[in-house]
Amino acid sequence: MNDLDSLVAAAHDAFAAASTPAELENAKARFLGKTGRVTELLKSLAALGADDKRARGAEINAIKQRIEAALQARRQALADAELEAQLHAEALDVTLPGRRRGSGGLHPVSRTMERIEAIFGSMGFDVAEGPEIENDWFNFTALNTPEDHPARSMHDTFYVEGGYLLRTHTSPMQVRHAVQHVKRHAGTDTMPEIRVIAPGRTYRVDSDATHSPMFHQCEGLWIGENVSFKDLKAVFADFFRHFFETDDLAIRFRPSFFPFTEPSAEVDIAFSSGPLKGRWLEVAGSGQVHPNVVRNFGLDPERHIGFAFGMGPDRLTMLRYGVNDLRLFFDNDLRFLSQFQ
Repeated sequence: MNDLDSLVAAAHDAFAAASTPAELENAKARFLGKTGRVTELLKSLAALGADDKRARGAEINAIKQRIEAALQARRQALADAELEAQLHAEALDVTLPGRRRGSGGLHPVSRTMERIEAIFGSMGFDVAEGPEIENDWFNFTALNTPEDHPARSMHDTFYVEGGYLLRTHTSPMQVRHAVQHVKRHAGTDTMPEIRVIAPGRTYRVDSDATHSPMFHQCEGLWIGENVSFKDLKAVFADFFRHFFETDDLAIRFRPSFFPFTEPSAEVDIAFSSGPLKGRWLEVAGSGQVHPNVVRNFGLDPERHIGFAFGMGPDRLTMLRYGVNDLRLFFDNDLRFLSQFQ
């Protein structure tokens, strides 16, 4: 082996020993750099004669090409090794099942609201909607609760600028619906009955295991010329038996007070079996619509009579699913909410 073959062999060994691109570039510099061994050989041609220079130069160029070929081969080998390592590190097991998006579902209170609307809809009740930011007249005055009425203290709430407030109950929607109903049928010989429920969010300054600053209510109104407490009891009996899917419950009315009804009554239910067996539970308020409220609807209280009621869908949801803390519905803990899907 002559000195040029030894140089090629040395270059092969140096390139093979390089384990990173940086080490390979350092090895290249020792052989092909400005001060490298091949460059030094080319510089030595200046001392040779013309014939020797031609022959020696051809030999040096040949080994330079061999060294460059070895360099390129090692570069490609290092690049292939790096790609292989990256593919191995980022490998996907295509035999595993794909990641699916979790399917959502209705909140338990939303389920209750839909259930309430469906049951009352089967009894001929419309669904009223209205603003959550109300004015004083619709929220209080029209419902026989003037500014100096002590019942207002029971409705401590959130007020905003301009005399508006976050509604404390959904009764204002009943007023709005009744007023529009009367306007639509003004001048006609007969006034169709008003039969409507008003579900939605309400707000009061209250927070504990059974109360929340934001909660839901569903209030109802049935006004006609021959509507009595008998109809009220029939509506409640039908509703609760369909809602809880059982005939095994009793209903009772207790005298109470609400400024917008007279007489007024609390509505209790008791189950004959299950964990709440024999325990009376307050579930709604009700009463015959006060004459002053009927007048505010634009109707004659001597001719038009009826009843109103209000219930808490949040409490009904607690009873239906056996939940003992209202706050769980609003903590947004998926471990809790997923149980209802």
